[in-house]
This record gives sequence, C-alpha cells and structure tokens, in this order.
Amino acid sequence: MSGAVPIDAPVRGRLDAEGRLVEADPRLARLHRQAGGAKDGPLAVPQIAELARLASRLGLLVSRQVLAAEGDTDLELTVQAEPDGDDVRLSLSGWREKQPYTPRDEPEAGRPDAYHRAGGDWFWETDRSLRLVSISADARETIGDIGRFVGQPLTSLFRFGDGERDELPILRALAEHERFERQPAALREAPGGLYELSGLPLIDGRGDFAGFRGSVRIVEGAQAAPDDGELSPETIPDALGTQLDRALRAPIDRIVASAESIRAEEDGPLRDDYAEYASDIAQAGRHLLALIGDLSDLQAVEREDFEPRREAIDLAEIARQAAGLLSVRADDKHIRVDAPPEDESLAAIGDYQRVLQILVNLIGNAVRYAPEDSQVWIRSEAEGDLAAVIVADQGRGIAKEDQPRIFEKFERLGASEPGSGLGLYISRRLARAMGGDIDVDSAPGQGARFVLTLPTGEG
Repeated sequence: MSGAVPIDAPVRGRLDAEGRLVEADPRLARLHRQAGGAKDGPLAVPQIAELARLASRLGLLVSRQVLAAEGDTDLELTVQAEPDGDDVRLSLSGWREKQPYTPRDEPEAGRPDAYHRAGGDWFWETDRSLRLVSISADARETIGDIGRFVGQPLTSLFRFGDGERDELPILRALAEHERFERQPAALREAPGGLYELSGLPLIDGRGDFAGFRGSVRIVEGAQAAPDDGELSPETIPDALGTQLDRALRAPIDRIVASAESIRAEEDGPLRDDYAEYASDIAQAGRHLLALIGDLSDLQAVEREDFEPRREAIDLAEIARQAAGLLSVRADDKHIRVDAPPEDESLAAIGDYQRVLQILVNLIGNAVRYAPEDSQVWIRSEAEGDLAAVIVADQGRGIAKEDQPRIFEKFERLGASEPGSGLGLYISRRLARAMGGDIDVDSAPGQGARFVLTLPTGEG
C-alpha cells in the first residue's frame, strides 16, 4: 500500500448492548478478526469499541479519527458511533494508511532542544499574565515555602539576565507566544545561584495564549532556602500527607509536563486524537496533583496547633488574582467571570496564601458547575467588622437539605462528581481558623452563592 486507500462507501457495523459485533460489512469484519475477535464476540478493535461505549454513555453521535491495525499497516479511520436503542451503529470511512513521521535531525548534545527534552530540576506553570499557577515539589529544597509564590508574578521569584544574543529569550517568547530555551536567571532571594529556564506556550480552547509551562535547571551555586514553616515529618507526628506529597508530586509533575510537550507537538506533528489523548493524560495528572494537595492540606488543618498567618490583606485584590488564575478554565467553557473592579479594595486580616487557596476553590467550583455561556459574579463588600467576598454562579443549585453536607469531609453530592470531596471542608476550616467563615445560599435551579467572611481588624 502507498498513501491513500480510498473506499467508495462507508463501512458499516452494529454493536449490541454488550459491545458484541452483531453486524458488520466485510472489511470491518476482517479488521475485527485480525485483532483477534470472534464471530458475534465483543468488538476486538479497542479504539473503535471505546468510541462506541462513549457514544452509548452520552446518548449522542460521536465522530472521531482513530488509528487501527490492518495486518502490518496502521490505518487512520474516521469513525462515527451513533446510539440506536440499546445498540450502537458504526460507520467507518477514510481508511488511509498512516504516513510515518520522519523526525528532524537529532540535536547535538548541549543544544537547547536536547536540554528541553531532558527536562529540568523542577517545573513551573503560569497564567497568561505570567502569574505562577503551580511550582513542583522539587523546588522546595531551593526556594523553601512554595505556596508563598503561587499567585505572584514569575518575576517575584526570578531575576532574568541576557541570553546568548544579549536579549531576554523569555521576552521574545512572550511577545510571539512561542517556546523559549536557556533563559538565564537568578533567584531574587538567593542571588548567588545561576539557573536556566525553558518554557512552552499553553493555548486555551479558543486558540488563545494561556501562559507558559516550563522547567528550571540549576546551573551552579544554588543554595537551599530556609524552611519557612513548611510541613515536614519532623514537625508532624503523622507525616502521611507529606510523604505522599514528596513521593508522588515530582513524578506526576513530570508526567504532566511530558504530556503537555506531546500535545504541543514539540517533536513533530500529531493526529488530532493523539493530541487529545495527551491532553487527557495531562488533565488526569493535574487531578492527581490536586488530590495530593488536598490530602496534605487536610493533614495541616486538622492539626491541633495549626495556626494560619494573621496579616493585613486586600480581599478584593486576592479575589481578582484568583479569578485570573482560573481564566483559562472559564474561557474553555465560554464563562464570563465578573471580578471586582481594579480600583476596588477591601481590607481584611488573614493569611494571604490561604485566602487565595479558598477563593480559587470557590471560583473553581463555580466555573465547574456553571453551564457554558453563563456568568460567575465575584463581589467584595464590608459587613460591619467583617469583610466578605461573594461568589455566585448560574449552575443547577444545591437543595437546602444538601447544603450542610457539602462542607463535610470527603462529601460529594453524587458519585460522578469530580474532585476529592475535601475542597469545601478544607476551605471552611481555613476560614474559621482565620476568624471567619464560609456560608452558602442556594436553591435547585437558581445557582449557588458562596460567601467568605474574614475579620477586618476593626472593632
């Protein structure tokens, strides 16, 4: 075979409720047999069978390109799977031999491309405004408390220097929304060390620039930062959460970074469905990272001696930052997040990082449960000696009898609900530890309205 192998009409088949291939045109039947399938047995081509299961579960026609083996040849097929009662009808077209990808010449050792594939000592991610969204656990030995940098500009962590062409590679990359390599940098708090940063641009569902994900390589002279109150096995009798964090976060960070590199087609073009698979892997990795973070936070907030910082904060500014960190997720669902205006401020007393964590959770939930093309409102206001942030959505709402349950540990309103069931529990514990609270006002079909209150320090 060479190049395209057209077929005049779609090849059709039908699966029953158990996934058995009960009807098939000759070519689909042959594909099924070559994959080891038996007559009237379950469809043996896993990519097509999975698509059929998806169509059946959604109750919708699903169309996607898949890769299937025919003898020694890989074929690209366009598969349509459409529910028909308890059955699923299949239509396969295209039948094109996959053209092998010829990789570009391997870069010489030490060149930027080779370095980028080799990874780094730790990883980071920003939003479109270059505010840090996450930093991998590997960075703790160098910068100490990771949490204090999340939500801050990348420049709050690094001071950048000129590259080989007497220019800042990261600035060119930011202007052109392209990858960058070997950006020299020094830590602002430990300027003696030398680092190199590389990054890939992130693109949201509308094709717009959404930030960077990148790596840091320690070049020389890096000094470990002092421990700024980070949890450790020495300070926590039960160190399960910390051990999980240290054991799992770094490898999962690398899995996510690798999946994103594949999705960005760094090493060559991919079929759309392969890029989609890589995106699914990255999303699953981020879900695991969130779960690990929840377990560590759960351990922290349930300690008898847990005491968050008490400092003067601007609650309206933190609400704007939290909204900015979630802007890509909101854009993907075409949800408008209406944050407090830039000239609005609201003084309160609390732990900046913990308040940001709470608001990211509340706004993230609102975006998750709000329907597409809807709106999430964030308002800040003073209520006597309390400062309040209100997060309201246009989602399905929460019944009165269910409202106490959503703040309980590991509680989700349905088995299919995403998340660990810890976010609201941890958020309320944090708010109450800072002298405030979180309440909800909602009804089925009328959206939800969550209110975070913190003391103003007055009165």
